[in-house]
Amino acid sequence: MASSTPTHYMNPSKTHHTSHQNFPNQLQKHPRSSGHGRRRVSQKLPSSSSSSTLSSCSSILSSSSSAISATCVAGSGSNTLTAAVNSLCSPATPTSSGSPSSFSQGVPAGSSTLHATRRELGPEFRGARSTRVVSKRHLNRPRSSNGGGNQRPPSAAAMDCLNQLGRADGESVASILLCFELMLSGPDDYIHLIRQLGERGEYDRPKVLECFHFAMPLMRDPTERGKLLTALISVLGKMGRADLAKEVFDVGLVDGYGKTVYAYSALISAYARSGLSAEALKLFESMKAIGLKPNSVTYNTVIDACGKGGEDLHRTTEIFREMLMSGVRPDKVTFNSLLAGCSRAGHWEDARVMFDEMIHQGVGRDVFTYNTFIDAVCKCGNMDLAVQIMSEMPVNNVQPNVVTYSTMMDGYSKLERFDEALKLYEELKSLGIPMDRVCFNTLLSIYVKMGRYDDVVKTSEEMDRLGIDRDVVTYNALIAGYGKQGRFDVLGYLVQKMGVENIQPNVLTYSTLIDVYSKAGLHQNAMDVYMEFRETGLKADVVLYSSLIDTLCKNGLVESAVWLLNEMIRVGIRPNVVTFNSIIDAFGKSTLVDGVDVGSEKEVEEARKQIVRAFGQLASSEGSIMEVAKRSSQELVCILGLFRRMHFLGIKPNVVTFSAILNACSRCNSFEDASALLDQLRSFDNHVYGVAHGLLMGSRDAWVQARLLFDQLKRMDSSTAAGFYNALTDMLWHFGQRRGTQLVVFEGRRRNVWENTWSDSCLDLHLMSSGAAQAMVHAWLLDIRSTVFEGRELPDLLSILTGWGKHSKVAGASTVRRAVGLLLASIGSPFHAERFNMGRFVSQGAKVSAWLRESGTLDMLTLRDGRCQPGSAYGLLYDLQAMTLYP
Repeated sequence: MASSTPTHYMNPSKTHHTSHQNFPNQLQKHPRSSGHGRRRVSQKLPSSSSSSTLSSCSSILSSSSSAISATCVAGSGSNTLTAAVNSLCSPATPTSSGSPSSFSQGVPAGSSTLHATRRELGPEFRGARSTRVVSKRHLNRPRSSNGGGNQRPPSAAAMDCLNQLGRADGESVASILLCFELMLSGPDDYIHLIRQLGERGEYDRPKVLECFHFAMPLMRDPTERGKLLTALISVLGKMGRADLAKEVFDVGLVDGYGKTVYAYSALISAYARSGLSAEALKLFESMKAIGLKPNSVTYNTVIDACGKGGEDLHRTTEIFREMLMSGVRPDKVTFNSLLAGCSRAGHWEDARVMFDEMIHQGVGRDVFTYNTFIDAVCKCGNMDLAVQIMSEMPVNNVQPNVVTYSTMMDGYSKLERFDEALKLYEELKSLGIPMDRVCFNTLLSIYVKMGRYDDVVKTSEEMDRLGIDRDVVTYNALIAGYGKQGRFDVLGYLVQKMGVENIQPNVLTYSTLIDVYSKAGLHQNAMDVYMEFRETGLKADVVLYSSLIDTLCKNGLVESAVWLLNEMIRVGIRPNVVTFNSIIDAFGKSTLVDGVDVGSEKEVEEARKQIVRAFGQLASSEGSIMEVAKRSSQELVCILGLFRRMHFLGIKPNVVTFSAILNACSRCNSFEDASALLDQLRSFDNHVYGVAHGLLMGSRDAWVQARLLFDQLKRMDSSTAAGFYNALTDMLWHFGQRRGTQLVVFEGRRRNVWENTWSDSCLDLHLMSSGAAQAMVHAWLLDIRSTVFEGRELPDLLSILTGWGKHSKVAGASTVRRAVGLLLASIGSPFHAERFNMGRFVSQGAKVSAWLRESGTLDMLTLRDGRCQPGSAYGLLYDLQAMTLYP
């Protein structure tokens, strides 16, 4: 069934768990059913365990010393959902109270891409760097029956049997079932046992399978056997064991009781929970091919699978259209699943359409609907709108619950608005709403990010007092937070605690450890974690691969990173935009690595050896961390090749991709090479790269489209907009388009891209790139000069803040500080670095006033275009023209 719980309500232990390689797939005979010819799913537990895999790592962790972070997206650019609603949803008299919300009515028509007449930026253009997509879980959602009939309450005997099974070891399960066999009533009691044991998680999976195999010979006909089969498939799906669910499904098909719409729907749901959308869609098509007619449960699970598996929203819409054309009326779960899909894709405008359409179709909204819509809005960073939605819930007789508050707190936390998140926490407590584990995890993450470690301890103690166990999500949040703070001694303690509490690390645990160690330069530790991960039998996911690739790229090992990219694609793991951004950025920052073939494939073991060798080089300080040197134009060909592969895989570039490409252009010595690359990229996205190319070429016509693009960026979050402006200004400044740079800076300042930048006494350049900062210094000094010649006095002290490079490996190595310092010296200004603050340039107002009155100062402050001398571009132009952009 579809889940509408916001994405941070997750169970990574289920999501990332995969079968170990030594898990037997063969089917075994059940001793009690040999006469029936039925086969049995193996229930042997995996022989390996990851609970001890970090044992050696924990000693490394503990011995390590401390070392060495708005507005929402404008829309999707797609009107598929609207078209489906308008063309296929027949008008209905609303049966639920409420009306389209005022917040949705108040959104300007021009801001919705669903109704726009001109090209808009898609939501995927946001610079969101998080790649951790996990399956959501239900929270207090009423259960729906997939068994094809009303299920009666369990008997008293079933309740007693369940209690004894809960306390039993594996060997006594069959004995207990035999004792209760005559008292248990039909399939309903056994289904109750299977479901309740399944709720206890992976630990009780052997009991679930034993109960199923015991009960199957007792079923009187295929209908009862089919109901039992459907229950087991559903339970295994909730455990994240879609592989076992498929195994028992196949047995049911062979033995003649699995060909039901309920069994198919249960397996589709199992695939959905594991994010296996391709398998779910394939099964859906095969179901229709044999003549089974999907019902509302089937369609809901397929729509849910599309959302969780990352399928394009257009494909989800096609399923929705088919549902409507088949005469199956969408219900609350359908719309909640569609909303969840829009939320995952970042299409909040499409989510708003579906949210409003529920009322028109007579489908009432519940707390899951509101929570999912709020989650979509929070992901876009529009917390003001999220607050408005939340405030309307009581008006429509829907009360916010702990999920609502957790989602809002998480949204504020992602924007680093921690005080507002904690205010919601205090409101939650004042209302007496009980906190759950997910809410505590969110709160712990906030405290760690704020450095409030005493509150972290108090919150952990409160969880213990309330009987809320910590889980792998709790520890992952703590590991990530303490790792960013450089508290590696605490990481060792946390890893040891996981072992003591029998909490097995998941893929995200290993990804986080590799990431924090690599960023701190502790490459030996990172390699040790990777080696331990290989021994666990866990299957690497896109997060782990992306962490490894990012580590290699940041240290100049581009060849190893490309090998790993090819390997993850070969084994069926789809990279995301973050994966490609790391490699594109690496090509732009280092000299080209010989022998890199963007389209080649390597064997698994070779790629693993390459990673180990790379980490070994980094750990022994023998890695090829390349100095900034002569840039090869061939790098841009590689970047174009990577961009082409992104297009082929259907991965949408975002603002980070744009920035990485422009940064690569900025480091290229050839104007023609850079312009040739941007000209080729226009074939993919003329809206964004066409503007960049036009401004680089100095085209006046480009400014019309540029201002439209800047207007759209204004509706995005501040970090996205700032990243766009910084990359664009750096490239223009590098190639001598100084006036164009200043015009872009003016447009950004007018739209408040860099907040609190400009005042009469201070210019704050902290959030600016080198090119933007230099253009802003010229503009600010010219403005001060106007003040002087108007006869007004300047403040006693003038300051230019650049930051001192606290994130640099060498203190004071701020690129902006260095560039601004050279600029101020070159124009003969009286500004100098402050003695005790090397990130601040200061001067007395009287000295600046006298300097600005000097003849020749105006000429030095006036920016003029001076394009860099063009280099030879014939080789690159030939290569670019020879490449086939579309495979």
